[in-house]
Amino acid sequence: MTTIEFRAPWSHSLVVMTCVTLALAVLVVAVMIFVPVGPPLFAAALLIAAVVLVVAGFAGRVRGYTLTEDAVTVRRGMWNTRLPLAGLRSVTGDIEAMRNAFRLLIIDGVFSFTGRYWSMKLGWFRALATDPDRAVVLRYPNRTVVISPHDPQHFIMRARTLIKVAEFPK
Repeated sequence: MTTIEFRAPWSHSLVVMTCVTLALAVLVVAVMIFVPVGPPLFAAALLIAAVVLVVAGFAGRVRGYTLTEDAVTVRRGMWNTRLPLAGLRSVTGDIEAMRNAFRLLIIDGVFSFTGRYWSMKLGWFRALATDPDRAVVLRYPNRTVVISPHDPQHFIMRARTLIKVAEFPK
């Protein structure tokens, strides 16, 4: 079976947003430990929220992509997300795919750009990306997914080839 690995490099904005978020989370934890903040219930909720945000972002981060003869596997922090090639209508590169997109149900900019988005260009889509400037749009009949492999052109070429081979009558 053909297996091709693609890295998921971080964009500059992802590095900055992750560092700022981690710094704020550390600051919140330090304040909670060393400075008495009242009321205690609010302080505990703030501490828990900071820790959950960081842990959830780390667990769901995008680490890379694996392209096989039957699927694109998004390697995540604690699990993998499988995107089958069956039913995939198109694979295109689009550096504008995530620009001006509204975010919903996401952990945006903490270790990766993951979650549900909406834009005028794509409509509703799911992002599993680390660098919007390397965006590859996967269009299915009833959903759209945006990923960001390190070499978008190579990914697109290989994915299109595998889709054609898979659709060839046997």
